[in-house]
Amino acid sequence: MAAEFCRDRVLLFCFLALLACAADGQLSPTFYSYTCPNLQSIVRSAMSQAVNKEGRMAASILRLFFHDCFVNGCDGSILLDDTSTFTGEKNAGPNANSVRGFEVIDTIKSNVEAACKATVSCADILALAARDGVVLLGGPTWTVQLGRRDATTASQSSANSNLPSPGSSLSQLISSFSSKGLSARDMTALSGSHTIGQARCATFRSHIYNDANVDASFASTRKQTCPASGGDSNLAPLDLQTPTTFDNRYYQNLVVRQGLLHSDQELFNNGSQDSLVRQYSTNAAAFSSDFAAAMVKMGNISPLTGTQGEIRLNCRKVNK
Repeated sequence: MAAEFCRDRVLLFCFLALLACAADGQLSPTFYSYTCPNLQSIVRSAMSQAVNKEGRMAASILRLFFHDCFVNGCDGSILLDDTSTFTGEKNAGPNANSVRGFEVIDTIKSNVEAACKATVSCADILALAARDGVVLLGGPTWTVQLGRRDATTASQSSANSNLPSPGSSLSQLISSFSSKGLSARDMTALSGSHTIGQARCATFRSHIYNDANVDASFASTRKQTCPASGGDSNLAPLDLQTPTTFDNRYYQNLVVRQGLLHSDQELFNNGSQDSLVRQYSTNAAAFSSDFAAAMVKMGNISPLTGTQGEIRLNCRKVNK
């Protein structure tokens, strides 16, 4: 009896400690250790199935997480459908016809709810899914901090004003990331997420037709499926060399002027990030380490914790 009493006291102490962490805005990797111990394996299993079905999905989920965190913090707001009381983020300029993977998050949420009802936020599920997608394509892993709660509203105007454009200059990129507490080094490392995934013709047309800092042969190849007008939704890999492998080829591409987006090539264009791009292009371990650290920092952008927000039962809509 004494042993059981002590064990219960320890569990209670741990639970109260978790609550205290959440209350003061601190995330913790062990947040669900007692309330949903199988969470990470549930998310990993579903992401494995999704990525095996379509390799591109890892990049899509990673992009969802980035676009969530940069708009009022990592609060799952990007997952909300429009309602009569607010216009959400899904159809904002940077997201319309391009953000995807919502069905995968729905599936994971359903699986998590079956195991741990009304316990795990959609924001945390998205954070875990983004990490697992990177790992599944051969990228680095990191410890995901948990304890975020979900927003009860979303803002299309915030999405339009907070997300960097594919036409951004280097100074605009540095400023955009700095406003979220991320350094220029973090920005350059996080841009390496473009080693996977695809982009729409509309986002890189101006770069391949109008910019001088682009390899002519590369531009010619891209023009074959991205005409000067029309074909806006035609896709091209962000990394032509290994589009479904998370590696450092993105930076190697930049060094030879084969960045797909204007904003990509801005990282290597006789500017402040040239030396770091060169380092990442030859040192995959340095890139992996910096990327993992920057992902943790990005995941810490203005989370809702404690009694803020809610634990959504359906990631697409607020609880009634």
